[in-house]
Amino acid sequence: FFESVPTVTPHEGFNAAEDATTLRQAMKGFGTDEQAIIDILTARSNGQRQAIAKAFLDEYGRDIIEDLKSELGGKFEDVILALMKPPNEYLCKELNKAMDGVGTNESTLVEILCPQSNEAVKEIVAAYEELYDRPLAEHLCTETSGNFRRLLTLIITGVRDPIGATDADKAKEQAAQLHEAGEGKLGTDEEVFYRILAHASFDQLRLIFDEYKELSGQTIEQALKHELSGELLEAMNCIVECVQSPAAFFATRLHKAMDGMGTDDTTLIRIVVSRSEIDLETIKKEFERIYNRTLLSAIKENETSGDYKHALVALIGEA
Repeated sequence: FFESVPTVTPHEGFNAAEDATTLRQAMKGFGTDEQAIIDILTARSNGQRQAIAKAFLDEYGRDIIEDLKSELGGKFEDVILALMKPPNEYLCKELNKAMDGVGTNESTLVEILCPQSNEAVKEIVAAYEELYDRPLAEHLCTETSGNFRRLLTLIITGVRDPIGATDADKAKEQAAQLHEAGEGKLGTDEEVFYRILAHASFDQLRLIFDEYKELSGQTIEQALKHELSGELLEAMNCIVECVQSPAAFFATRLHKAMDGMGTDDTTLIRIVVSRSEIDLETIKKEFERIYNRTLLSAIKENETSGDYKHALVALIGEA
């Protein structure tokens, strides 16, 4: 249904040993050749970066991550280390960071978990337990509450129907259930909302939302805005946006990360890195369509600077 075009693809003519040698040269002795690090690591797929790390260890007996940490600093280091982690491990680290310490960053939990298919969620859940030796569900339960917690729990338990599963008649019924649970009554039956939005496949939800508009004359977004609030609303909106266009959801998140005072670098880095091999090219198109300017110009005019900016620009691609 959606075009998903990445900006980073496997490098043709890839040679892990050669790249390892170039990177070793870039970090050896006085000073660091940051540009060489950017040129190689932003132009290789994650699988290829893992192969480089292995070649680096085999050839030099050194951990490339440790070398990068000691040579780089600041936000630039954050981007490069994010690129070196296997994708699921990186997302788990971000989830953990969002829940660790005082307060919880609900927006990050929403952004990482709500757009995922069941298959992808299963992988994240397994990786999380392996990394932190505690189930993701249990950690989430201690850091969230109410219906927001219930929705996220359903998502990570993997109750969503398989990709492509649709039933037109059922969509009519489900649209009617949503209508009755919200506009059709005093107060809102939130459970009906989060159950349907967590269980139905994204293709089914598309049908439900169309039926909802037929039935009630207003869009599902308008209905949610009337009926819900806080992080539950944010999570539901994320699902709705990802059903309609995941790229538009991420484009909006990127815009928000750079809008106003200060930049939310963590979100900026996470989206650029984690979507680079999935749909960052598509996200760029959506960004331009929605905001009438390129993502590249937004990043260049933003407070990002130096090697950090160069690395982001390399991942996004000039064109």
